[in-house]
Amino acid sequence: MTTSNLVLVGFMGTGKSTVGKKLAERLGWQFQDSDAVLEDEQQTSIADLFRQYGEVHFRTLESKTLESLLAQRGQIVATGGGAVLAEENRACMLRNGFVVALKASPETIIHRVSADINRPLLQGNLEERVHTLLEQRKSAYDFAHVMIDTTELTTDQIVDLIIQQANL
Repeated sequence: MTTSNLVLVGFMGTGKSTVGKKLAERLGWQFQDSDAVLEDEQQTSIADLFRQYGEVHFRTLESKTLESLLAQRGQIVATGGGAVLAEENRACMLRNGFVVALKASPETIIHRVSADINRPLLQGNLEERVHTLLEQRKSAYDFAHVMIDTTELTTDQIVDLIIQQANL
């Protein structure tokens, strides 16, 4: 286990980006959002990548982006919610950082993502999609070194817990 990077994983809406930015600020590390890096590299949105090429193509690009990001050090890396679905991604995260899984109640997630129309996996009935995806991914984050439920915590409380758990 290494703390050369902190990797935040979790379902969409659990606070990876919000917590990651605050954590980077507190530690003086660089914040990287793997989805934003991928969009920048591909010069298009994730929604467009899904629409034009499908999820399989997107997941391949996601793996390459993650591997490239985690080759660097001193970063907080917030991953896309589904990045943990590939075994190669989980192994890469564990090899190159301290992995923290953020989780939240379905109601909290629905509230947090309800205004975001740019989430391709949430097209259709939002509540139904969130519950279905959470069920499908219920064990997907178990590989992480630490799991933190963000439902009732402030961003500062979550950051404090991560720093404590990672011994930083």
